[in-house]
Amino acid sequence: MSSHRQSKKRRYITWGVAGAAVVAGAGIAAQTSMAATTWPAQKTFTGRAFDTCAAPSLAAMKAWNTGFYGAAAVYIGGKNRGCAQPNLTASWVKSVSAAGWKLVPLYVGSQPSCGSGGSVKISASTAASVGTSEADDAVAKAATLGMKAGSPIYLDMEAYDTTNTACNNAVLTYVRAFDKELRVKTYRAGFYGFTSSSAKAIANATDKTDLPGNLWYALWDKTNTTTTDWPFGATQFTGHSRAHQYMVNSKETRGGYTITVDRDAWDAPVAITG
Repeated sequence: MSSHRQSKKRRYITWGVAGAAVVAGAGIAAQTSMAATTWPAQKTFTGRAFDTCAAPSLAAMKAWNTGFYGAAAVYIGGKNRGCAQPNLTASWVKSVSAAGWKLVPLYVGSQPSCGSGGSVKISASTAASVGTSEADDAVAKAATLGMKAGSPIYLDMEAYDTTNTACNNAVLTYVRAFDKELRVKTYRAGFYGFTSSSAKAIANATDKTDLPGNLWYALWDKTNTTTTDWPFGATQFTGHSRAHQYMVNSKETRGGYTITVDRDAWDAPVAITG
């Protein structure tokens, strides 16, 4: 895995430890806190996306605008965000959006106490309050960048031991508080996690209240799909609510600019800009 979350070796270790505008689809319908609000139509992208540690320069983004990728994930904030973002400004968002790029806001908040990702951990006693405050921070960061209400924010949750009941319950409490607050602020809830742990915890939770309506799952099978390798229930996260990180540490050169990226198959909401 590229360095924006953990080293590739460490990512594999921790993974193994844990065992265009459309009307909101079925994934959004599951977001119980949205019912009383009039929401902007979500902006959805279907195609190939990439994520990388630091947002590339504007020149690199223009050079990479060849049609192979149509969207890019950017790390808008979070106490466990791994890279500085000198290029990630409101001006950059406006310029790359005008060039045709779709953007995926990603927030690296507090991480599970029973996982190796991040230095700031989720505590059971403060999981709800921290989830709320970090959601407020995520919305503020997104808004400052010009990512408007109705945009999704994807919460990055690294691998952890889901068999640790106390830890898993604290994670779900944190996620519910984070997502509920996003929706209060009229931002959609997304989630990045591993099919063997963090994504599985969301997909398999019995109580779906305030859980994310869009799931970005890490399954490094090098298969550009959100359907044929979907590991959860067939009726879950339908209606443009899935994304799949299928390849990591891909060193690629386009237009003279070389960037190491992770590849994603995307069929889910992206930021509303412009």
